[in-house]
Amino acid sequence: MKKNITKNLFLYIVFSTLFACNSDEKQTVVTKTNLVMSDEFDINGAPNSSLWSYNIGTGSGGWGNNELQYYTDRPDNVVVEDGMLKITAKSESYMGSNYTSARILTKAKYEKKYGRIEARIKLPWGKGIWPAFWMLGANSDTVVWPQCGEIDIMEYLGNNPTRVFGTVHGPGYAGGQSISKGYTLPNGRFDTDFHVFGIEWDENYINYYIDDVLYNQITPADVPGEWVFNQPFYIILNIAVGGNLPGSPNSETTFPQTMLVDYIRVYE
Repeated sequence: MKKNITKNLFLYIVFSTLFACNSDEKQTVVTKTNLVMSDEFDINGAPNSSLWSYNIGTGSGGWGNNELQYYTDRPDNVVVEDGMLKITAKSESYMGSNYTSARILTKAKYEKKYGRIEARIKLPWGKGIWPAFWMLGANSDTVVWPQCGEIDIMEYLGNNPTRVFGTVHGPGYAGGQSISKGYTLPNGRFDTDFHVFGIEWDENYINYYIDDVLYNQITPADVPGEWVFNQPFYIILNIAVGGNLPGSPNSETTFPQTMLVDYIRVYE
């Protein structure tokens, strides 16, 4: 069931978490509750074309990460039905690749500077399965990554279904030198239930949340290079297969694997 679209104030929860889990007095906590964009995935068929477009193919160097999938726009790999977005990775021979999946993005259709960006997601699982909910700077076509900036709201390795990561990449702190922190679910697994992954982002910080629990804050003082996050970014949802970070699927990885997205919402 979808969560009520009227965002309840959660400041008490956040402050309770801060006092219980983090003594960093520099942390900034705000609450953004004015809904300015949402996709509730209520209309069956392809994702809303006024908001979403597709990456197609294998990209350069496996999308820069030696990934193994071929991204398509086929309903087999990406469809809206049953009140949610379904992105599915499949093991199949297609266009020279052994796997297919999908990656959708709001590039040039919806780009946002600052705000609270969140999605309610149930994740897939298995070695080599690499889903993400993330953002790239709107200038990604005119400057070389990571100068455009990358905000990984949720990144997850399918062989560790209790842990996710929140990360930023920028000039001087990209790839293996990115600024990142993980969050381990106290009870349960991310592939057996839905959870809300989000950031609250402003000029001098990016706060990372799981189910309204603040677990990380990144500020300009935390990065060794230029802070490139004071510009509009666009949103991306995908499942990669294989690549530098998760490694390849193994004999225990089952297919198909599907990421279910109940909604995505933006507040300011």
